[in-house]
Amino acid sequence: MQETKFSIKKWAKDDRPREKLLGKNPSTLSDSELLAILIGNGHREKNAVDLAKEVLRLGKNNLNELGKVTIQEMLRIKGIGKVKAITITAALELGRRRQASLCMEKPFVKSSRDIASYLQALLRDLPHEVFAVAYLNQANRINHFEIVSMGGLTGTVADPRVILKKALLEEAVSLILCHNHPSGSLQPSRADQELTKKLKDAAKLFDISLFDHIIVSDNGYFSFADEGII
Repeated sequence: MQETKFSIKKWAKDDRPREKLLGKNPSTLSDSELLAILIGNGHREKNAVDLAKEVLRLGKNNLNELGKVTIQEMLRIKGIGKVKAITITAALELGRRRQASLCMEKPFVKSSRDIASYLQALLRDLPHEVFAVAYLNQANRINHFEIVSMGGLTGTVADPRVILKKALLEEAVSLILCHNHPSGSLQPSRADQELTKKLKDAAKLFDISLFDHIIVSDNGYFSFADEGII
């Protein structure tokens, strides 16, 4: 491939992102330099670092915001093709999962705080609303976590029958319901409250308790249990 006018290959060795990563601690690299390594190469007008800065601007120069940028939005940048966009998206998803796994190092769920950070890390960047369930055993360990439904920007529908069937298969003794609010609001809607009551009453018939219902967004989380409305 023809080198660009501002090709990184022409930079001093210590300034090239890949060489810096090999020779120094990764923390010494800027966000744009790390992104440039994922992008790999630029085009005639811009090198990989310049492209990385354009990608960062899509996320308002904030990695949390960049996690919400879609592949289609990245493709609007000249020089960012499908492979580059997919690579960046995959890297951001790995970072999200790493953050989520760190939040779940505690073996037991004793309070909403124990799981809220995990749920927020997993769900807060999604552009659409999803409904998820954590299935807990008698020791309050999470046996299984699953997104049971996906919706649009303003809502999703969860089927109590699907949730309870899975609870029986997982031999769960308690459930934690969760959904995200892409709008950023943490206030439960009337539909949220009605669904919570319906699931609590239905689960009780199978001797399964509803531990909590947690709403997450960029602004934190809301716990039905903490607020005394479950």
